[in-house]
Formats: sequence, structure tokens, C-alpha cells
Amino acid sequence: MNVLIIEDEALSASRLQNLLYRYDPAIKVLQTLTSIRESIQWLGNTGNVTPDLIFMDLHLEDGLAFKIIDDLHLNVPIVFTTAYSEYTLKAFKANSIDYLLKPIDPGELASAIDKFAITRPKASPVPDMSALLAMYQSTVQEPFKERFLASAGTKLFSIQTTDIAYFTIEQKATFLKTYEGKHLAMDYSLDKLSQLLDPKQFFRINRSLIVALNSIRTIHTISAGRLRLELHPSIGQEVLVSGDRMADFKQWLGK
Repeated sequence: MNVLIIEDEALSASRLQNLLYRYDPAIKVLQTLTSIRESIQWLGNTGNVTPDLIFMDLHLEDGLAFKIIDDLHLNVPIVFTTAYSEYTLKAFKANSIDYLLKPIDPGELASAIDKFAITRPKASPVPDMSALLAMYQSTVQEPFKERFLASAGTKLFSIQTTDIAYFTIEQKATFLKTYEGKHLAMDYSLDKLSQLLDPKQFFRINRSLIVALNSIRTIHTISAGRLRLELHPSIGQEVLVSGDRMADFKQWLGK
């Protein structure tokens, strides 16, 4: 079976690929793509092998993955992977599109592939994308992320968002720090994290740091009215609120 993975989180893509090989070592992952633009380009290239099955992250950094199906009129069976709750995705079932919730359970993945193998059509009908999008928008009230997949070396961790004190950029990589002091790498940019986090609980104070409200211990006013924060756990360096974010930060604190 030839499989295509469309997923913008490297850890999630790697985990999915490992689970696929564990299910059947004969599965061939043709490519792992990370964006709508890249996916449309790859799938539109007639020189590439047509996949038998596509695993597609619903929310990519450059938009909803529906656009890939719509632009190419795909007739390849698709399994969406998503971090959002099952009740929000009834529209997919109505259009014969399956889905798996992240972090992906090996048993649920096996069931999805087994179902595909049993019902495997020569061609899958192209969904009515306008109807699918309308159903999705009418039923989905996207919750904020409740947990994140992160890593330390070869170990993977599923971390509850409520356990996270802040997110940082260090040497062009993204890390999270838990209140217990765990320092873990992750594959989200701070821009994407800003979309996934509850804005009542998290604020991006500068280009390299998103802090949780509960992580702020003390706020100091320094020269020219600038603000310096003391965080828990300590970050080990001076934490300043950017001048262009100062007003929004004060408003956030007062909500």
C-alpha cells in the first residue's frame, strides 16, 4: 500500500509513520508533506506515484487542508488526523471521510486501515467541498489545544496544556517548560502556538516567549515604563515585555 502523509508537525508525522510500519512493514510512505502549497504541487505532479491512501492533518500552517481536496478534485481515500474532539467532525463521516484523533492510538489506526482495505474502491468520489466546509463551520467550535506532543532525546511526552508554564525559542527551535521543570522540544512555531492556545491563559510577550498567566510571579516596572517579569519556573534570563505588546499585555492582565 502506498501512503502519503500530509502533516506539519514533525513529531506527529514521525509517530504516524512508525505506527504504519508497525501495522504493516510493507507499507510504503511515498512522502511527508507539510503545507497546502507543497501538497498541491506534489499531488499535481503526474510523475509522482498516486497514493492509495492519504493521512492528512486538518489544520496546516497555511490553512485548512480542505483546499487541497478542492483544488485538485482528489478521488483518493483520505483519513484526516486532528487534535479536535470527535463531535466536531461529524461532517467528515457524512462525506465518507474518516478521521483519527491525535495523539493517534495504534488500535484506532489499525481499524481505519482495515476498514479501508475492506471497502477499498477503485476510485473515491470527490466530496462536495462547499457542503463539507459549510457543515464543518456550522458544527465546529474549535477548542483550544488541551495537550501537546513534545520530546526529550528519543522519548516522547504528551503534556497537558495546563501543566505548561511557557514556550520559548532557543537556537531557532521551540521548547516548552512545565511547572515541574521539564524542558521539552516541540515542532510548533510560536506563530502557530498563538492560534492553538487559549488567549485568556497565554500571552506572547515578545518574539521568543509565550507565557502562561499562572507562570507570572512578579511584574517589575523598569526604566521608560518597561516591564520585567519573574516567572516560575525561572527562565534563567531577563524577561521583558516588548514595547509594542505593552498595552495589550496590560489589558490581558486586567481581563
